[in-house]
Amino acid sequence: MLRFILLWMLILCFAFTARAAQRGPYVMRINCGARQNVQTKPTTTLWYKDFGYTGGIPANATTTSYITPPLKTLRYFPLSEGPSNCYNFNRVPKGHYSVRIFFGLVAQPRATNEPLFDISIQGTQIYSLKSGWTQQDDQAFTEAQVFFMDRSALICFHSTGHGDPAIISIEILQIDDKAYDFGPQWSQGIILRTVKRLSCGFGQSKFGIDYGADPWGGDRFWQHIKTFGQDSDQPRSVETRIKQASHSPNFYPETLYRSALVSTSSQPDLTYALDVDPNKNYSVWLHFAEIDKSVNAIGQRVFDIIINDVITFENVDIVKMSGAQYTALVLNTTVSVNGRTLTITFSPKHGSVAIINAIEIFEVIAAESRTLSDEVKALQTLKKALGLPPRFGWNGDPCVPQQHPWIGADCQLNKSSSKWLIDGLDLDNQGLKGFLPDDISRLHNLQTLNLSGNSIRGAIPSALGKVTSLQVLDLSYNFFNGSIPESLGQLTLLQRLNLNGNFLSGRVPATLGGRLLHRASFNFTDNAGLCGIPGLRTCGPHLSAGAKVGIVFGASFGLLLLITCSVCWWKRRQNILRAQQIAARAAPYAKARTQFSRDIQMTRHNSYGNAHTAAENGPILLS
Repeated sequence: MLRFILLWMLILCFAFTARAAQRGPYVMRINCGARQNVQTKPTTTLWYKDFGYTGGIPANATTTSYITPPLKTLRYFPLSEGPSNCYNFNRVPKGHYSVRIFFGLVAQPRATNEPLFDISIQGTQIYSLKSGWTQQDDQAFTEAQVFFMDRSALICFHSTGHGDPAIISIEILQIDDKAYDFGPQWSQGIILRTVKRLSCGFGQSKFGIDYGADPWGGDRFWQHIKTFGQDSDQPRSVETRIKQASHSPNFYPETLYRSALVSTSSQPDLTYALDVDPNKNYSVWLHFAEIDKSVNAIGQRVFDIIINDVITFENVDIVKMSGAQYTALVLNTTVSVNGRTLTITFSPKHGSVAIINAIEIFEVIAAESRTLSDEVKALQTLKKALGLPPRFGWNGDPCVPQQHPWIGADCQLNKSSSKWLIDGLDLDNQGLKGFLPDDISRLHNLQTLNLSGNSIRGAIPSALGKVTSLQVLDLSYNFFNGSIPESLGQLTLLQRLNLNGNFLSGRVPATLGGRLLHRASFNFTDNAGLCGIPGLRTCGPHLSAGAKVGIVFGASFGLLLLITCSVCWWKRRQNILRAQQIAARAAPYAKARTQFSRDIQMTRHNSYGNAHTAAENGPILLS
């Protein structure tokens, strides 16, 4: 029996392990602007309907390149929707991802101007569209590899004043956690933006899915290039199987290594040049496989690799370094580029001419620090409570990317925590309405709060007294009412307090009024109900809280007693009136009865009189 149980446990463990091994990477593809899920041919790729956006308008799409997914809709973001709009996806498993975003044009007459805008992922700006992108196939999208470690993915689009951002699709494709690890400087805080990915020699531009590549490769797009320059090289290809290609962590497609470009005897140096942004670091990945039948031994092809005039790899021997012919070899290096050109030269030293199968170039971007999450939530609550107009945006992260902070928000980087903090809010004269929420107290680092010249109503929240870092508080010319919270006296750093031009009432707290002599600038004017400091009306006798409660209780008791007495008087009055009514109805009967009684009494009186007379006179004799 024990053996039987152990056997079943082994079988279950094997099945679980096999199932886990077969589990594919997390994949989410969004068809922007779509109202229902769609599948595209010929790969039947599933695209989810549009969701997770902060704003924007759905519209029909015009694609700019044949490599754009065959989707018919997009979502665009006019400036009236705010300068920054985002997609925020939750419940994304922690891990390493390739994020790809395709752009398009709104399908409408005369829509010929290409929009130019910036793109950020997790608060880090990764790309700025350049003029002419609609005319270049590989610029119809941008792609970056980034870590999502808080189970959410934030992708934002920032207007630059040159048209409205228009997005056709977003792909979030999980890749191996160690994919494109380029050395000691690589970490979860590094983003790699794809600058160029080339498949050299014979073939066509293809996605990984068209290559039949492993899904963990992230469905990369390989742009085909058949020559680096006229008459400078020749394509080569084979059908032989290539070893050690589709292995972790990068999972390159085997087909990638079956074609190559080789230099010529007349031009032995094989050179590729690419325009790049200056003063940035680039990670370069070079792919080789010895597919020339005549080169099958060590030493038959040896060359140097020179990047921007610096020998980066010396004496490269593919057969020696890969271990055999028809075996994949990948070399990687990171270079700093000061100019605007990245030049890679393959220079032969021994034997045959130089060869290259594929090239990948990534811009190395250090991920921005994020804003403290508690303060982000506080600002989101404030946005709703004050009814901020759409033109403000206030989407994404308040402080990053640093090129596109939120309107009215001032930020400061806390070096010890590597988090951005909100130290100022300047939203004066912006037509704001609504009320000031208690969540304002969660902005623990706020030094300046200026909400003057708006239409904010309600009471000043006492929770504001918890923001002890406040130095300037300006709530003037709004519609605040009620009393000034005593808690404002806890703001010991406060140097300027403007509450003028509101509907406040009651006594100015002594903790505030007493500080007017300490170089503080406080303004309480234009509040008809305020009293208690020079410049305001004189307050009546000050009552403690207990006295106020006693007065309220006494007044309530007196009112109750008055109501009780009134009810008793009313009932007594009703009884009297009821008795009078009964008496009035009985009056005629009583009068008749009284008269009858009097008649009887008179008759009896007369009879008694006659009897006395007869006795005295004697009986009357009848004749």
